[in-house]
Amino acid sequence: MRNNPNSLKALMLNLLLAVVVTGTVYPQGQTNDGEVTFFANHPLLEEYVGKALEYHPGLQEALARYRASLQKTSQVTSLPDPTFKFTQFIRSVETRVGPQLNIFALSQKFPWFGKLDRKGQVALREAAALYHMYRAEERQVIAEVKRAFYELAYIDRALEITREEESLLDHYEQLSQVRYAQGQGLQQAVIKVQAEISQVIARSKLLDQQRASLGARLNTLMDRPPEQIIPGLRSISLPEVPLNLERLYDLGEQNRQELKAVMARIEKEERTVELAKKDYWPDVTLSAGWLNVGGRGDPAGILLPPPDNGKNAFNFSVGINLPIWRDKYHAGVVEATEKSIAERKNYLKIRNEMEFSIRDQVVRMQTLRDQLDLYEKVLIPQAEEALRSSESAYETAQLGILDLLDSERFLLRSQLVMARYNADYLRAMTDLERAVGTKFPN
Repeated sequence: MRNNPNSLKALMLNLLLAVVVTGTVYPQGQTNDGEVTFFANHPLLEEYVGKALEYHPGLQEALARYRASLQKTSQVTSLPDPTFKFTQFIRSVETRVGPQLNIFALSQKFPWFGKLDRKGQVALREAAALYHMYRAEERQVIAEVKRAFYELAYIDRALEITREEESLLDHYEQLSQVRYAQGQGLQQAVIKVQAEISQVIARSKLLDQQRASLGARLNTLMDRPPEQIIPGLRSISLPEVPLNLERLYDLGEQNRQELKAVMARIEKEERTVELAKKDYWPDVTLSAGWLNVGGRGDPAGILLPPPDNGKNAFNFSVGINLPIWRDKYHAGVVEATEKSIAERKNYLKIRNEMEFSIRDQVVRMQTLRDQLDLYEKVLIPQAEEALRSSESAYETAQLGILDLLDSERFLLRSQLVMARYNADYLRAMTDLERAVGTKFPN
């Protein structure tokens, strides 16, 4: 009474072929089965993501759990261990052919047809779910590295703008001191510029602290010491990104790892229902025994031994368990059915959240792109022109220091806001890539 292993072996082969884990990273879109791709618009970003995928402890934990789950199949599809039983009679049972001394018995339990096969299918689908959750953890690590990287790029750009502002204010301080020495300006103007310089220095220290924190975050994601130096980052260009909602929804349906994991669990619960229904059927136990019989040792037996004196006996038996407590098995079927329903609802929840996230990031990126165009093409050129005009007017004593500083602040704010929007756009693109579960833009 053996379970048919053909379908189980085919399923195992397909799963193993589909989920070979190599650990190789192809950042620019070249991919093999089981490898992860991601969008990177900076060489250091490629390097950091690759190191995080290789060394991140949480990712290694998820991979180990998946690999451990693959070992479950052979455990649940194997027959139970056979039972060997030895019986020694304390007081021998006397028979015509001699006393019964001891019994040796061997039994093997055979689950009902299909039970082991269903258990194997349940275990394989759980392994498939853990595999997709491992891949989801990969996408999460990629997103975390990219968010920290783009934020660090913003901090570096803000520090660069702040240093330029400090240099410009130093120039203004020299001008105001010259004018004050010549009797053409007020000491208040010198003090005002010096106060602005102090504020810039304080802002620069705050940015340095934020950079140190972000650097530690990146190092932690790569499983490196937090204090390891992260080199400075230059401005990162923005790619042209096609934002077609229907196409993005399709990408998410096809690639989002959490959806694939839930689909595997739905299939697992369906097989669990089938397995629970098989509990209504009994398992069969086959046993074989050998009865050791000693020869007649009494005077009559010695004088006139009976036929087959001391001949050992053999036996064979078949047994089944009696699944009479039907309520227990019915409850098992209902439990598995409800879990299947729960996983289906979970699929809908994750899909809805995915579509919301996709739409939210698309709207966010469109809004940020409009704002970036406004600052790049209108506001910053106007601010630069206004500052040049104010500088000329200040040098000819047609404008006071406060008006000059106002023009300088407006340009500074415009440059910082544009840098902020630039980083936010890249982070939104990262969140969109995380939502669809594959490289984006592709």
